[in-house]
Parts: sequence; structure tokens; C-alpha cells
Amino acid sequence: MRYTGKTGEYFEITTINSFNCHLLKQSKPGELSLLWFESDNNQFIVDTVGYTFNSDDIIFLTEFHKVEVVNIEKAKLLRWNKPFYCVVNHDSEVGCKGVLFFGAFSLPVIHPTQQDIDTLSTVLKMLEQEMVSHDNLQEEMLQMMLKRILILCTRMYKSQADYEKMEPQSVDIIRSYNFLVEQHFKEKHTVAEYADLLHKSPKTLSNLFKKLGNKSPLQFIQDRKMLEAKRLLSYTDKTISEIGYDLGFADVQSFSRFFKKEEGISPNQFQRKIA
Repeated sequence: MRYTGKTGEYFEITTINSFNCHLLKQSKPGELSLLWFESDNNQFIVDTVGYTFNSDDIIFLTEFHKVEVVNIEKAKLLRWNKPFYCVVNHDSEVGCKGVLFFGAFSLPVIHPTQQDIDTLSTVLKMLEQEMVSHDNLQEEMLQMMLKRILILCTRMYKSQADYEKMEPQSVDIIRSYNFLVEQHFKEKHTVAEYADLLHKSPKTLSNLFKKLGNKSPLQFIQDRKMLEAKRLLSYTDKTISEIGYDLGFADVQSFSRFFKKEEGISPNQFQRKIA
């Protein structure tokens, strides 16, 4: 089922199985996706990392994730473009600047409780019913129900990731930091540069990340550069020198040293490993 608006915005709901799983590789620029698994033992490789997802696991994907399906039985795919629903500038906690889509270097996964599943199933059923409506209110209704699903998922993810231990203002700063890294990781490589954009000190950012018990702000930058490096090495024909230059390294030696420090092997060895 697919809704397409008058100015190119769209939203679709599709059941994914082994016959049409190629659709997961066909993400378009500006697309966001929610994938709700309806069976066990679904094996995926996302950005060269292997995952196994079971029934009622939910993951969130952006246009930047590279997805390879090893095995899938059945899953529900909700996919939309940013003109349909993104809310970068408003409602950002449940939009593409929120915790579910704050940065493509992290794959958010939630494991709903039975109560969560019951609630989400009810909303999804209403959403599917609205997909067959054809009046002037359809788009607004679809956006409202998608927003409700994202709010429910955001609450679950924040609870599972211990975000609720932090003040909302602190969570907002971390989300904004992650979003800025996604935008600028190729040219801005220090925490101080992002601290300036946020009008905070590097020490403040470091303390906030410690409260969350997560990686340091510098490691987020390094991880995002590494993810892009592995994507380019795995899915493009660019040379190692070109990839290093794309990521802001002065020369191939600097890039190789960085890659080996983070991954434990050189870019050449990584390419041979995945070949």
C-alpha cells in the first residue's frame, strides 16, 4: 500500500519476505524506514555488521544504511520520505533528528514488551485502514498515526538505552551533537568544533556522554568516519586514496593508520576480508 501526495511526498506499508527483500536495498535519498519483524531468525548484514533479529524486534533505517539480507521470513516495512514526515525543525525528538534517526552510524533496535506490541499493533491496523481512504484529510491522518508510532518507539528506545536517567535538556544536546556529526563528519574531526556549534564546552559534552554510559563524543566522530570508510570500501570502486581524501585525511598513510587503529587491520586487508 502506498500513498503519494501532490508534491512528491509519499508513505508506504509493505510486507517483506524472501521474494521481495530486494526492496530493502532500494532506499532513495531522503528516505526513512521502520522494519518490524514478524518471525524469528532474520539474518541481516547492515554496514558490514551481522545481526539476527527475532519476532517483534523493530529497527530503524536511513538512506545511508547498506542492507544485505541473508535470511528473512516476514517483516512489515514502513517507509516514507522526508517531505512526508521528517520534522527536523519541529517535534525533533521523534523525527529524523530524534533518537531513532539521529545518525546513520548507529542502528537503533528495540525489543517491545507484550503491552507495547498490543498498542503498536492497534495503531498499525488503524494506519493500514487509513491507507485505503481517499479524501483531503488522508495525508494528515497518516502523518498523525505515523507520528504516534514513532513516539511509542522513541519512548521504548529511550527506556532501553537508559536515556531516562538524564534530564531532557541533556538528551537534546546529545541528539543535536549526533545530528551535527552526521552532517559534518567529513570536514570536522574534533569535539571542540562541534562544541562551538552547540555553544558548549568540550568538557560539558564529555560529561553528558559519561552520564549516558555511552561512548565518548570523540569516539562518535571516529565511529562515523569508520562506518563511512567501510561503506565506501565495501560498496564502491573508489581507491583507498580517494576514500581517505573524501573523509578529510591529508594522505593515504594517515587514513591507513586511522583505519588500522580503529579496525585492527589495514584498508587493504579489510577489502580482501570482505571480497
